[in-house]
Amino acid sequence: MVGTAFMGAAHSQAWRTVNRVFELPATARMAVICGRDAARTEAAAARFGWAATETDWRALIGRDDVDLLDICTPGDTHAEIALAALAAGKHVLCEKPLANTVAEAEEMAAAARAAGTVAMCGFTYRRVPAVSLMAKLVAAGRIGRIRQVRACYLQDWLVDPSAPWTWRLSADRAGSGALGDLGAHVVDAVRFLTGAEFEAVSALTETFVAERPLPGGTGNAPVTVDDAALFLARLGGGIVGTFEATRYATGRKNALRIELNGSLGTLAFDLERLNELEFYDGTQPSGEAGFRRILVTEPDHPYLSAWWPPGHLLGYEHAFTHQARDLLAAIGGGEPVRPSFDDGLAAQRVLDAVGRSARDRAWCPIVH
Repeated sequence: MVGTAFMGAAHSQAWRTVNRVFELPATARMAVICGRDAARTEAAAARFGWAATETDWRALIGRDDVDLLDICTPGDTHAEIALAALAAGKHVLCEKPLANTVAEAEEMAAAARAAGTVAMCGFTYRRVPAVSLMAKLVAAGRIGRIRQVRACYLQDWLVDPSAPWTWRLSADRAGSGALGDLGAHVVDAVRFLTGAEFEAVSALTETFVAERPLPGGTGNAPVTVDDAALFLARLGGGIVGTFEATRYATGRKNALRIELNGSLGTLAFDLERLNELEFYDGTQPSGEAGFRRILVTEPDHPYLSAWWPPGHLLGYEHAFTHQARDLLAAIGGGEPVRPSFDDGLAAQRVLDAVGRSARDRAWCPIVH
């Protein structure tokens, strides 16, 4: 693994847990974790359960005890690390967004197709059981033909203008702001749920606070990314949608919300209530119809047969364990890998079109 912070902790939890929960054709051994600061990396290894440490990711490429590279670093490093790993015959898991530019994502997807190894992009929310169940209900035709999508990802950790500057506020490091950090998730989730590709977008972006204090009180740094991104979209099959990503929604901590309106019903999900799915079955008599709550904890729901009895809730970290489960199944058992680097590229093309549309104040088509 490359990276020792938030995502490094979440992914480490998954690697520690996955083979203790699921019976799989491959076993993950946590060989080595890499970070730039030796002391912090050693502390992370001890805390998270890694056997060894490195301070230069290039050292991982040549290690015989590394078959899989898990990339949990800022976006400006994804392409270089992933390309080197794929060229060396390693499997790769790369956090989202796949890259900072379409050109980088195209190169990474092409390398993944040519490598003959498994390469997955970490759109982890596909692995929330309620979202996976939502996709199954759509595929089964339970809401009929999808007509409208309403999707947003709302957080509030930047509401305070004195909140310190981080790398996520630098276009050079992160590529974009709320758009790539949060918007990438709703773009991928809607592609996953509907099976439709984005065709065109009309967007606006806004930066509310132009500079922020550096950690440690050593001055200020400019904010060079969007704080909020909003866009309309046309998707294949005649679907229309509204999308929003912001880190300024006061009171919303991690509210990824998706609603699909179909000809026969509606499905709705909110990550802040991640064990629940709302379903309106429009085929019922009008006097009996209404939204019902599905508690997604039954053993026949996606991933749930490996966990607890019905009604015993799962949390945020379990989606990462499910991601590790699917990746090991692809490596050891030949199951198709999704989301692939091609899925990451598809999302990157939408993000790029949103940025161009906001800049040009015009509808922007998406070329696949």
